[in-house]
Amino acid sequence: MTEALLPDVKFIVFQLTDKEYAIPVSEVKSIEKVQHITRVPHALPFVQGVINLRGVVTPIIDLRKRFGLEVKDYDDTTRIIIVAAEDKEVGLIVDAANDVIDLSADSIEPPPEIVGSHAADYISGVAKLDNRLLVLIDLENILGEGEN
Repeated sequence: MTEALLPDVKFIVFQLTDKEYAIPVSEVKSIEKVQHITRVPHALPFVQGVINLRGVVTPIIDLRKRFGLEVKDYDDTTRIIIVAAEDKEVGLIVDAANDVIDLSADSIEPPPEIVGSHAADYISGVAKLDNRLLVLIDLENILGEGEN
């Protein structure tokens, strides 16, 4: 008997600092250029505010702040990735959205154990692709209310 091959899954690859991250295409609605973001009083520190995206008020999360990375000004490559999770749409601010790739299930490994770090809470796995290491993010935890 042969094992059934799992189909490749398409991922959107994006950058934060010098690292590459990936989200399944199935969870991505669109990729937008940065537009005016309206601040929301008393929001969590990583919530940048909201935008009006084609008539839908969409909350925006700055992933650099969410991951505890150094904050930088937005530039021409900065993008907002609109994702759908738990029946809500949310925008994730990233440094750049690079490409779409196919990953086979056997190239994805469980997240590494990182002692004394909350980073593992946001990671669903890692994938090796040639000489690249992609961190697969766990949208459900990133969009969660808690501050880790």
